[in-house]
Amino acid sequence: MKCGAETEVYSRVVGYHRPVKNWNRGKQQEFKDRKTYEVPGMDTKQGGK
Repeated sequence: MKCGAETEVYSRVVGYHRPVKNWNRGKQQEFKDRKTYEVPGMDTKQGGK
């Protein structure tokens, strides 16, 4: 379902989760340039059970 609302993205930086929109331009670009990957057999789900 699409509601058109803006979402806030958080990422972990030096042990703390912070909203990406509050980062400076350099850090925001670094975040965009990151490559993500999956390790076969590794559970990548976050959060509770």
